Amino acid sequence: MEEDTLSISVSENRIDTLLEGTSRSFYLSLKVLPKNIRRHIGLTYLLARLADTIADSKVGENKILLQSLKEYNARIQDSNKELPDFTKLASIQENKSESELLSDAIIPVNYLEKTDKFTDSDRQKIRRCLDIIISGQSLDLERFTDASGNQIISLDNEEELDDYTYRVAGSVGELWTHMSLDHLFEMDSEMQEILFIKALNFGKSLQLINILRDLPEDLLMGRCYVPKETLEKYDLTPEDLKDSKNMEAFKPLFDIYLDRAISYLNNAIEYIEMLPKNQYRLRLSCMLPVLIGQRTLILLRKENILDSKNRIKVMRPEIRKIMWQSIALCLLRRNPKKMM
Repeated sequence: MEEDTLSISVSENRIDTLLEGTSRSFYLSLKVLPKNIRRHIGLTYLLARLADTIADSKVGENKILLQSLKEYNARIQDSNKELPDFTKLASIQENKSESELLSDAIIPVNYLEKTDKFTDSDRQKIRRCLDIIISGQSLDLERFTDASGNQIISLDNEEELDDYTYRVAGSVGELWTHMSLDHLFEMDSEMQEILFIKALNFGKSLQLINILRDLPEDLLMGRCYVPKETLEKYDLTPEDLKDSKNMEAFKPLFDIYLDRAISYLNNAIEYIEMLPKNQYRLRLSCMLPVLIGQRTLILLRKENILDSKNRIKVMRPEIRKIMWQSIALCLLRRNPKKMM
């Protein structure tokens, strides 16, 4: 019994180290989350990040990566399944933290199965969320199997874009809300329904911002998340987005996506306002990604996103300022909508 307790404690320390190494702004949100759900959300992030690292590996055939994802998810869903050997995949990662995450994959997987800090209901909801996320990552690999710098493949329509943002991020908003309602506060069923809708859009807002910010990098890999059907309405093709001179033609459509992201973020702000006032840490942990998202959208509005040399990113010093700003807004109960 003492050995199991020690093993869990060592695992928790290693999980914290892996989290700090593989997340940037999210780790700040995680640090201020209430303790009652910090482990739940942190572990889910780490397990999802592990799947994302597999899916985003730039070497290896897609069918091999797909098989690895499938086997990894099978183990997540069923402890009797074998965890894939990620040794080779870990050795070719350019990012040291991601390499370590792959090498130590068994640690967070075992923790999900063995810790007594999670109820059976917690585990069931975490597994369901991961199943949805990994389905989105697997679909991505299948969709972009033949994508390359010389062959761009795009989503077909807006429905595919909405489905993707839900699977890889909207589902996280749902889990976050489930954990909060299960462990932090109560809310009547009618208000819960509204809260879950806003939670879903909260997650989708952050993923849409990532898609818009990473557009040039994805295009270099042959991936275009701007649907072909929508581009055609503006007399554009995915290949046109590789030329920064086409920004003027693309800007009206790009602005529509920025406005959609703002609308989703406004839902995120309304989500925060629905949280009990005494849930200060929970409100603060939600406020930080909203302010970072707002700042990213301001930068995206100003810059030429089609210029692949101009990487748009909120830098660490500014993130620290945003952290203090988040604290001030929560203390003063100010509405960050006025900042856009």
